[in-house]
Amino acid sequence: MISKSLIIAGHVQGVGFRDWIIRRARRQGIVGWVRNRRDGTLEALIAGEADAVEELLRACRRGPPGAEVQSITEHFADPPTEPGFTKRPTA
Repeated sequence: MISKSLIIAGHVQGVGFRDWIIRRARRQGIVGWVRNRRDGTLEALIAGEADAVEELLRACRRGPPGAEVQSITEHFADPPTEPGFTKRPTA
């Protein structure tokens, strides 16, 4: 299992990105969370089998319809302590 912390920048708020990533993560057996940040980016913590995490990262580079992803900053991180994949309040 690997775990990564992500900051996704671009036109990523107001386009359903959080719900889109939740659906994809759950389908792929990935645990973690996603939230909007006040600076206009999205933050996520994703953890799961390496192939599933990398597949979700590739999908995030495209994003859902209406999104324009400019960059993704990623770092290895400690895995989440809660089960499932959730939406957190804006930080």
